[in-house]
Amino acid sequence: MPTDPQTTAIVSTGIAGLDDILGGGLTPQRMYLVQGTPGTGKTTLGLDFLLTGAKVGETGLYITLAETEVELRAVAATHGWSLDQLELFEMVPADGLGEDQEQTLLHPSEVELGETIRDIMTKVDAFKPARVVIDSLSELRLLAQSPVRYRRQILALKHLFSTRQVTVLILDDKGASGSDLQLHSIAHGVISLEQTLSGFGSQRRRLHIVKMRGVRYRGGYHDFEIERGGLRVYPRLIAAEHGRTYNDASVSTGSEALDTLLGGGLVPGTATLLTGPAGVGKTTTSVQCMVAALQRGDHAAYFLFDERLPTLMKRSAALNLDIQPFIDSGQLKIRAIDPAEMSPGEFADSVRAAVEEYGARVVVIDSLNAYLQSMPNEQFLTLQMHEMLTYLGQEGVVSLLILGLHGMMGDVRQDVDLSYLSDSVVQLRYFEAQGEVRQAISVIKTRTARHERTIREFQIGSNGLQVGEPLREFQGVLTGVPTFSGEGKTLMASKMGSLEEHG
Repeated sequence: MPTDPQTTAIVSTGIAGLDDILGGGLTPQRMYLVQGTPGTGKTTLGLDFLLTGAKVGETGLYITLAETEVELRAVAATHGWSLDQLELFEMVPADGLGEDQEQTLLHPSEVELGETIRDIMTKVDAFKPARVVIDSLSELRLLAQSPVRYRRQILALKHLFSTRQVTVLILDDKGASGSDLQLHSIAHGVISLEQTLSGFGSQRRRLHIVKMRGVRYRGGYHDFEIERGGLRVYPRLIAAEHGRTYNDASVSTGSEALDTLLGGGLVPGTATLLTGPAGVGKTTTSVQCMVAALQRGDHAAYFLFDERLPTLMKRSAALNLDIQPFIDSGQLKIRAIDPAEMSPGEFADSVRAAVEEYGARVVVIDSLNAYLQSMPNEQFLTLQMHEMLTYLGQEGVVSLLILGLHGMMGDVRQDVDLSYLSDSVVQLRYFEAQGEVRQAISVIKTRTARHERTIREFQIGSNGLQVGEPLREFQGVLTGVPTFSGEGKTLMASKMGSLEEHG
């Protein structure tokens, strides 16, 4: 008598991210449908599912109606897998194409479909597997020819499998047409794999759970990639599932004057947005804040979208902000990211890994402009960033976000307004005084302290960021063209060897 699947442990799919989405895995002894167009990873998922069972002593049977055994072994070899532990059964033997196999009394589908179903169950009874993968339903659909007959045969398969204590994955490369929607009602769960192409860059793959009876799963789309070793799924980040207790005492930026501007420094669990035109010093300011944290003994993660890593390393070393020793010691993790090649889900997973596995207490994203290019539109970027910043806040992380503005002076613009998502906003701008282009820094808002409302001049030189005294004679800051009407002696002295171009 079959055991009650509800009393047994759930079965792993072999894909950690997918198990996470499903709340641990699949309910055993049920039939599941995996749908997706060719190239989305259905075969890889099926093989991984069977090999995972083989690791715990479960017999796995792969029934293929389309691919040959040679092709399946070639797919497995690309992932470094051996299929010797599995039973592979081809439903289209080479001798089935001979003249002696042809008949004319009955329509081919009437004979072939019935024989195919019987052959499947004969193999199941012979091997008594715990896991079965059938690839693919397209062949059964063609043999059935009519939706009614097709549904009847699938129901018969489901009934036969239910009496044999088997967990079944049925692969299908057809979209959700009318007959497939009927199939959705028959299957215990449906996993849909998708692949899309953008105007530039690599293809993006994502999946969603169409239905899963009796399981509290994460809805919505989840990005995934096909890597050597199988599918890697990146569960959609849900901030409400995370959080920890932490010390929210302010920490220094490495500059006493900047700490004063911010009302005491940076507060753990908050996000600080640094905005300004190109070359004004946003990256240098972020690096100085990060180096101050590293010198305190904290771990940090830097996600670099805009410039090459060697350029950042060389520039920081010239400003007496050498980060190489911290990389060597393992305190700092820097990852250069190509937004054309990385999905938003993979990026969110990288941030999570930096915080949860590596223990980063400071996270820098440089810059949001490049990150925006990896998103379909601004609405999704805002939603994604809201979830990520909420997550980082609940983990007690100091988040530093860089947002470049279009233009240098006057009417400067930004790709997307994320200031309302940030707890603090630091504005860096150019201004003209005494026939020179200078740099000014001001804090627009902080939610955690009473910040200084003055505007200070700053310079970037061989000792990093140096912030001067408040400039009281500024005019026209809000017009976008700040001018200084005071005396030159109130300005910072120009220092020989100062580096003026820093982004």
